[in-house]
Amino acid sequence: MNSKQLFPVGHVMGYAFSLILTAVALSVLMFDLSPKTGVVILLVTAFMQAGVQLVMFMHAGESEDKKSIYTNIWYALFVAIVTILGTLLTMIWGYQ
Repeated sequence: MNSKQLFPVGHVMGYAFSLILTAVALSVLMFDLSPKTGVVILLVTAFMQAGVQLVMFMHAGESEDKKSIYTNIWYALFVAIVTILGTLLTMIWGYQ
């Protein structure tokens, strides 16, 4: 076997990218950014981190049934967003 086949370059790059995204998220605290800017940075890094985890470490795009995997991911995201917005609507925004 070739040594290049034995070394998981993609996984190491995904791990490094995850560490970089974590450092960027921590910069919100270290640089005492405004709340709006901090939330935007945290949301962007969180979604990028989730994408890296799905593609690199959970192998979302490597199976034969890619369509059903991505459909399930979109459905789960939809349910999460509806749950979060429903909670905000009833508990914070004062729906009566």
